Amino acid sequence: MDPATAGFIASATALPSAALAVLCEEFLERWPQGGREGSLAARVSASEHSAIDHAVRSALLPRVVELEQVHKSLHSDSKSACVIAARAVHKRTKLTEAQYRALLDPFTSAGLPVPDRDTLPHRGGTP
Repeated sequence: MDPATAGFIASATALPSAALAVLCEEFLERWPQGGREGSLAARVSASEHSAIDHAVRSALLPRVVELEQVHKSLHSDSKSACVIAARAVHKRTKLTEAQYRALLDPFTSAGLPVPDRDTLPHRGGTP
């Protein structure tokens, strides 16, 4: 997994539970206005999906009780939003600006910095 995606996952899953609740509501509101299309454009390979899903699940699992005290489905909602957004970060150059914003603006609204869409993931070697 590239460092930008890993860093995004670490930061997103560490957000306070109240911030995740607001973020998930905004994420769902944006879903019909570009979120669905962005999610489809951010498809990753099975191994990439597995790595992203595992990282998000591992980070959120210790917080199940905390998250579900805020809202019964907040753990599940947070996992979904973080996985989809992490896929968008990972495949950001494949998404339009509107698709990327639809998926990542809820996170920036929560104060989380996200990589620029046009920034290519670093794959080793010299930049």
